[in-house]
Amino acid sequence: MEVLLARKAGFCFGVKRAIDVAEKAAQDGPAASYGPLIHNRQVVERLEQTGLRTVDDLRQCSGKVVVRSHGVGPDTYDRIKELDLELIDATCPFVQKAQRLAQESEHQGRKVVIVGDRNHPEVQGILGWTNQRGIVVESPAEAEKLPLLGPAAVLAQTTQPLENFLGVVEVLRRKNSDVVEHSTICSATSERQEAARVLARQVEVMIVAGGRDSSNTKKLVKLCAAAGTPTYQVESASDLNQHWFVGVNRAGLTAGASTPDWIIEEVFRKMSEINVPGESETQEQQDNDFEDMASWERSLQDLRKGQVVKGIVVRITSDEVLVDIHSKSEGIIPRNELAVRTPTHPGEVLSIGDEVNVMILRVENEDGYPVLSKRRADQFAVIDSIEDAYDSSRELNAKVVEVVKGGLLVDIGMRGFVPASQIQRGFVEDLGQFVGKNLRLRVLEFDRQKNKVVLSQKVILEEEAKSARETLWTTLAEGQVVQGTVRRLTNFGAFVDIGGTDGLLHVSDMSYSRVKHPSEIVKEGDEIQVVVLKLDREHQKVSLGLKQIKPSPWESAGENYPVGAVVEGTVARLAPFGAFVKLEDGVDGLIHISQLADKRVIKPEEVVEVGQTVQAKVIECKPLEKRISLSLKDVRPDKEQEEVAQALQNQQDDLGATIGEALGRPAGEKTE
Repeated sequence: MEVLLARKAGFCFGVKRAIDVAEKAAQDGPAASYGPLIHNRQVVERLEQTGLRTVDDLRQCSGKVVVRSHGVGPDTYDRIKELDLELIDATCPFVQKAQRLAQESEHQGRKVVIVGDRNHPEVQGILGWTNQRGIVVESPAEAEKLPLLGPAAVLAQTTQPLENFLGVVEVLRRKNSDVVEHSTICSATSERQEAARVLARQVEVMIVAGGRDSSNTKKLVKLCAAAGTPTYQVESASDLNQHWFVGVNRAGLTAGASTPDWIIEEVFRKMSEINVPGESETQEQQDNDFEDMASWERSLQDLRKGQVVKGIVVRITSDEVLVDIHSKSEGIIPRNELAVRTPTHPGEVLSIGDEVNVMILRVENEDGYPVLSKRRADQFAVIDSIEDAYDSSRELNAKVVEVVKGGLLVDIGMRGFVPASQIQRGFVEDLGQFVGKNLRLRVLEFDRQKNKVVLSQKVILEEEAKSARETLWTTLAEGQVVQGTVRRLTNFGAFVDIGGTDGLLHVSDMSYSRVKHPSEIVKEGDEIQVVVLKLDREHQKVSLGLKQIKPSPWESAGENYPVGAVVEGTVARLAPFGAFVKLEDGVDGLIHISQLADKRVIKPEEVVEVGQTVQAKVIECKPLEKRISLSLKDVRPDKEQEEVAQALQNQQDDLGATIGEALGRPAGEKTE
């Protein structure tokens, strides 16, 4: 009889991990499992022989307690802490994910619906994370009977058939407007069920190996039987009945997630030995069957250095990530092999239950674990694309992850280096400003053997600037107003990028008023409008103006400062020939030294000083010549003249009194 083994059968990574964790706990001293670690009697008995006993009451524990793969509710964790027991958590990562989603959905105010066997310990544990407010349904028919739920979240027991879960989701969405679906079915479960279904259609009888209490084993039996194939469940090889195989030429074998390899092997060998070689089976066929079994066993550990394999994240610590790669041991990704930039904590990169591609760095370390690298697997996946980008000069987009000596480190699926001189046009003072930002890059150097990639953003920017410059010079004209960005300041002006070329905005063309330094008017990075004053196409030079955008104040000076008007201003500067008075921005008037006072003035500072506010009379206004003449002496009564007039009056008064007295008149009597 030919015996075919399902492509996926036996331990899932969650069960295998639970057993590994439990065995290690037992080796380090007495330990207890809170309930059967997995639903397989033979495995539980073997574990008891190693020192792991099974208890149903936490009070029976002393020291270490192992939480089984099915998981528990939060109240159990609280009880373990209350009893001061050492917790060894062997909960399946997929179950932990379902627990977390159930708790988050409950906190969001959603009604949690769990699709699964309501009496199964996994489902009971998930229910605990909803504060016992969740609802368990086993089929779409049960979901039909539920009342309206309002906002809801639906998730599944990890071993549920996908069809059953999707059927419940469809019913709930038909009855409720706000339903969030969380597919928490273990990928290994789906693969195992599909492999069993396919095999059942190819054979005449189907054997399912697994514990009597195993929920996922029972589901495999139902799936195989639904294919119309006689199906039998066995816990061990001793349960096989020769009568099941009478007249059978081809039989199939699969196993539940709690079934170890040694039980599968025993059942496989016993099935292959049931019929004596004869007309229906040759010795060669039996040898082929045993070779198939041996090949299946080898596939669990057929790893080689440099190989890229797919795995599931099962545990995360502060320094490493453990990944199930369907080998005899979980693989370890050290923290520095997770990403281009080493994360502070591995949880920043991966989460439990994530599917990940990894490269085998070492088949076994000192502890017997494969050493893996996600970073190098990612690099392996993109290196051909990067080489193509190098050959074709194709542009790449990458995020800056770190400042390193001489430049930036970017993530292009592998490490890429951007020298400081290749970041942008012009000097870059602060490299830190680019961390976390995306750069447009082109590969300058590529060495596959050394995994060396040097990139540049500057070459792209230079090419674009050249193209923009060529376009700009075909359209630029004197008198044209353009938008620009201030790039650099000097003592004599500012250089402004007007879209492909830099033009000079001279300090004298920034404002109608006097400007000592360009920083008084603009600063680097300012977006401004400027007018093209002069073009030198031969040497590609542009002169720009800013003040010319606004009307000249001299255009209205004739109206604002008519001859004879008294105006107020501030003494701006002094010259040997007079004082300049600022009337407004861009308009100064001159008080000639002869107009400062009626008396002779040697130096203007004898009468006025810089910063002094004065009133003066306009004696001449010539806007076209940009000249206004002012007079200070004509605008106010001269104090000296007032004093002289008063003195003369006093003298007259005194003289009249003296003559009267001389003529014998009484004092105070006026003369005629």
